[in-house]
Amino acid sequence: MYNSKIAGLGYYLPENVVTNDDLSKLMDTNDEWIQERTGIKERRHVANGDGNTTTSMGVKAAEIAIERSGVSKDEIDFIIFATLSPDYYFPGPGVLVQRELGLKTVGALDVRNQCSGFVYAVSVADQFIKTGMYKNVLVIGSELHSKGLDMTTRGRGVSVIFGDGAGAAVLSREEDTSKGILSTHLHSEGEHAEELSLIAPGMGKRWVTDIMDDNNPDDASYYPYMNGQFVFKNAVVRFSEVIMEGLQTNKLQPTDIDMLIPHQANLRISQFIQKKFKLSDDQVYNNIMKYGNTTAASIPIALTEAWEEGKIKEGDTVVLAAFGSGFTWASAIIKW
Repeated sequence: MYNSKIAGLGYYLPENVVTNDDLSKLMDTNDEWIQERTGIKERRHVANGDGNTTTSMGVKAAEIAIERSGVSKDEIDFIIFATLSPDYYFPGPGVLVQRELGLKTVGALDVRNQCSGFVYAVSVADQFIKTGMYKNVLVIGSELHSKGLDMTTRGRGVSVIFGDGAGAAVLSREEDTSKGILSTHLHSEGEHAEELSLIAPGMGKRWVTDIMDDNNPDDASYYPYMNGQFVFKNAVVRFSEVIMEGLQTNKLQPTDIDMLIPHQANLRISQFIQKKFKLSDDQVYNNIMKYGNTTAASIPIALTEAWEEGKIKEGDTVVLAAFGSGFTWASAIIKW
């Protein structure tokens, strides 16, 4: 049995910066209102004509991660792509990455677990490597939210939160089982599926012919919906549970955490968890202030930035944790 380690990291963000003041010109909101509720000051959105797609951003992040890993593209055995915003309804972006990177005919898997998608994808990659099936797995989290948001006052509760971007990691075989990914923990609770959801387009919504015949401008089911307070209350509970589950599995205490990388859903959630676990500012990495919530991309972007800034060092205990639509939640405990 092997362990897997994160051998390379990379991220990509569109150049177009959208501030809270920019959004106030489109809807009834303001900088103070957004910062007070979310902690977000600005986010990145793709711009018309810049060529960015969910796949292309993922490819750019992946190229950086592969280069840093020391693994050649020909040594990548498998691709896992986590997103809620694929380029096409089908096929998924995993095969598009295989094409764009010019990889051999390796397998490509798409993960649709929204905010916890990257941790779920890491868990899948980890299992493949642990069993010896694959040696190097490319894991990508990429999102293009901005083209699907309701940029009016009606949609402000959701639309001010989300940004575009991508992050990637190369997971490789680690012979030393005391290092690398020690454990991952995955959960779901479909009872609350509609509390954070995008109902349409979907085959459970209505016939495609009906959509074409009835283009109702008041049909809000084509925009994301979030019961914000309900999601917040569930998030702080599940974040705490899944972090403690990971620590206890590895006989660790909260004091053993060197760096917590939470999914960047809301700065207030991260602050709540930080306070509950009595962690210092140096033990938790947040960048939602700059990028908003980039869903499946948020953890790999934050993880890469924290590593680039020297906040993660060899031997550190790093915890990844996420909660989101589904509801799904997950954690990973890593010895760097």
